[in-house]
Amino acid sequence: MIRNFFIEFETQGKNEIIDITSDIKNFVNESKVLNGNALVFVIGSTGGISTVEYEPGLKKDIPELLEKLIPSKNYYHHNDTWHDGNGHSHLRATLIGPSLTIPIIDGKLILGTWQQVIFLEFDNKYHKRRIIVQISGK
Repeated sequence: MIRNFFIEFETQGKNEIIDITSDIKNFVNESKVLNGNALVFVIGSTGGISTVEYEPGLKKDIPELLEKLIPSKNYYHHNDTWHDGNGHSHLRATLIGPSLTIPIIDGKLILGTWQQVIFLEFDNKYHKRRIIVQISGK
């Protein structure tokens, strides 16, 4: 069995980190899947999906790390093409990745005690975001 669910929300851009764990858990419950997987995928090229201990310090540390690795003020060839100033956003999204697969056992997501699923907004402007959660199993 495969069930598809969507999470939709608006962001203001610039390094927002949003905990989507409870939405995914609710979809697992609604799906009635006991054993399988939950695939979480962001539709778009300037957002990412990951896991983290969702706490205030890491919500500051992650953007600071990404700014060191892929500075927003650097020159990027992408900006020559589209003139939108978000070349860094695409590179950050490529680094983190657009998806995550989480095992489901006995009807529960298998996550660590302090592990939450997060959406990371890398773009420099407002977005309406859509994430698909595809649950498969029995």
